[in-house]
Amino acid sequence: MAADSQSVRFGGSGHSSEGGTDWAGALRDSRLRVTPTRLAVLAAVEEIPHADADTVIQRVRARIGSVSTQAVYDSLHTLVGARMLRRIEPAGHPARYETRTGDNHHHLVCRVCATLTDVDCAVGSQPCLQPSDDHGYLVDEAEVVYWGLCPKCQSQTAADTESPPPTVPSTTT
Repeated sequence: MAADSQSVRFGGSGHSSEGGTDWAGALRDSRLRVTPTRLAVLAAVEEIPHADADTVIQRVRARIGSVSTQAVYDSLHTLVGARMLRRIEPAGHPARYETRTGDNHHHLVCRVCATLTDVDCAVGSQPCLQPSDDHGYLVDEAEVVYWGLCPKCQSQTAADTESPPPTVPSTTT
């Protein structure tokens, strides 16, 4: 299966409206209280997939005004626990959040700029969910992260190597 950036929102629950996902309905279905902070967090992550917590906090404040940092972190934690959001933690980078849940997709991470890109499971049968020895675990998710250079950083790296070396002024008199 080819890489695909289309999202499965909230496990493919089908909550949608003209303005996007019906997050209030999704919260109710998850037996969570519908609060302005939770709605703003979900909308922020939907608008900016793979957003870090600081970005989510800025977007939530822009949307609803004054809200504590702790309230946003609490909402992120609750929404991850309810599987409405997925938390991604690439090594050496801050945690990121996305609304694409329940489909066992993976991620590409750029080593230079830290851009994160969704990529579908390599084979339709999801071989990553079948470890050689499961040690009695019931496996329901695998986290595969591919590392490399994104196209933009590849272009920049190529441009940097093609540039002539800087001229060093002569020190002879």
